[in-house]
Amino acid sequence: QVQFVESGGGLVQPGGSLRLSCAASGFDFSRFMMAWYRQAPGNEREWVAQISNNGGVREYSEFVKGRFTIARDNSKNTVSLQMDSLKPEDTAVYYCHADFLGIRTYWGQGTQVTVSS
Repeated sequence: QVQFVESGGGLVQPGGSLRLSCAASGFDFSRFMMAWYRQAPGNEREWVAQISNNGGVREYSEFVKGRFTIARDNSKNTVSLQMDSLKPEDTAVYYCHADFLGIRTYWGQGTQVTVSS
């Protein structure tokens, strides 16, 4: 059974930092590309960042490049998202996503991030 445990969300002031973590189980984690998406109220879910199965390739959306860092630990089946210099527009529910060549995909349950003073 595929499971994700996401953590690290919360309320932070503009300019602050948060680190999201996603612990996965029930599938061969090291074979999957991992990504983070987010969805703000009234908006469609949008891609934030992704990391290849071996961690060698990382990509970021233009909205977060230079502020967010994605990482993974295949020995622990975890993927993280370090978020720095947070802005109010980063407020959203953040989702962990696993993708194996587009053939098999899984979603986490989401964790709320709120950036507000």
